[in-house]
Amino acid sequence: MPATFYNEMHAADAGVRAHYRQFDHWLSTTAPDRVAQKRSEADLLFRRAGITFAVYGEAAGTERLIPFDIIPRIIPQHEWRMLERGLKQRVHALNLFLHDVYHEQKIVKAGIVPAEKVLGNAQFRESMRGVDVPGGIYAHIAGVDIVRAGEGEYYVLEDNLRVPSGVSYMLENRKMMMRLFPELFAREMVAPVDHYPDMLLENLRAVGPAGLPNPTVVLLTPGVYNSAYFEHSFLAQQMGIELVQGRDLFVKNRVVFMHTTRGPQRVDVIYRRIDDDFLDPQAFRADSMLGVPGLFEAYLAGNVTLANAIGTGVADDKSMYIHVPDMIRFYLAEEPVLSNVPTWQPSRPEDLSYVLAHLADVVVKEVHGAGGYGMLVGPAATQAELEDFRARLIADPGRYIAQPTLALSTCPTFAGTDIAPRHIDLRPFVLSGRDINLVPGGLSRVALREGSLVVNSSQGGGTKDTWVLEA
Repeated sequence: MPATFYNEMHAADAGVRAHYRQFDHWLSTTAPDRVAQKRSEADLLFRRAGITFAVYGEAAGTERLIPFDIIPRIIPQHEWRMLERGLKQRVHALNLFLHDVYHEQKIVKAGIVPAEKVLGNAQFRESMRGVDVPGGIYAHIAGVDIVRAGEGEYYVLEDNLRVPSGVSYMLENRKMMMRLFPELFAREMVAPVDHYPDMLLENLRAVGPAGLPNPTVVLLTPGVYNSAYFEHSFLAQQMGIELVQGRDLFVKNRVVFMHTTRGPQRVDVIYRRIDDDFLDPQAFRADSMLGVPGLFEAYLAGNVTLANAIGTGVADDKSMYIHVPDMIRFYLAEEPVLSNVPTWQPSRPEDLSYVLAHLADVVVKEVHGAGGYGMLVGPAATQAELEDFRARLIADPGRYIAQPTLALSTCPTFAGTDIAPRHIDLRPFVLSGRDINLVPGGLSRVALREGSLVVNSSQGGGTKDTWVLEA
């Protein structure tokens, strides 16, 4: 691989970085047959546990085992402390922004965020104007994608605030590593992550309707055919709460109830894994079979909390991403701890000209795209793909952003029977309740195809356990 890629484990002089030395010693002194056996055991255990990812549009089969790599991504404590500060700062500012745009819109009036980017945003919900949500918290659960480039600098690539997924794989990856390699955890002081479900439940209860000492929390799923259904059922089980679908809930006198064998039970907090449009057929899409009629009216009455709040998507729009550093300065009077990736807005004529002239060198993303779909990786694209995106950009430039093709960091990864560097990213999960909290680490995703920069599971990526060292 080119020397310009920062290697998480090996320094440029081929020496092993200090925080990887214990693991490197274990790897070099462990028989290859035992390592291969453990890799096979991991695949078998993941399959038995049903840890799969549904892939839409595939003719043969609807589920795929997410590849798991046993070489962990290790982060030293001092780096994690910096990341933690930056993530808390960023999510705090995003929540303040969301409250502002649905109330006074001070940041718009100050000319920092253009009004059309808010009011014309497909995720902006006019019906949420003036609505006070518990604690002023809109993004109760945020998944912030972090990449590393250059000489090892960390950058925020995306803010995922609607229904961020992947935390179950973070938890299962850790359980798998501890089961397969207990000796590694005896050698290393790895910060735990298994308390995430308890932390999540505590945060959700903290934002229940006022005056309820022990609010009832449920997790609302679209159902078994959703790509992240494993995660929905896993988290509900881990938190000890009910996993429900829309048909399990009903609204009476603007209060939400759940059907149970003992009769109706009031529901106070809904951790929803359904997009806004499908939550309530009376308020949003009338053809939705997934939501609960009357839910929005109960929400407006303050009788139920939705996590994340309706309308949160306006802050994770990729065109809004470029304004987050200014949000931090505006609301917190602080400089951002974490930098954005430089971003061009083709809606600006000068940016469009630049992007069209350098299309083979940049990454182009749809403003509302997700999962690695609807994007162009210029250096890996065919001439036909380049021309297709050129036409798309010219026809509708406001639909896209563009970023430089970052030299994403690599981590040694098992590729077949050999170990080779593969590009990775990191998605920490930030929880907002009475306080802003996160467990040390996150979901490390790895692009398994040589040279690929796309780490999404839906695009063939895999995952690694993420270790934050406590010393």
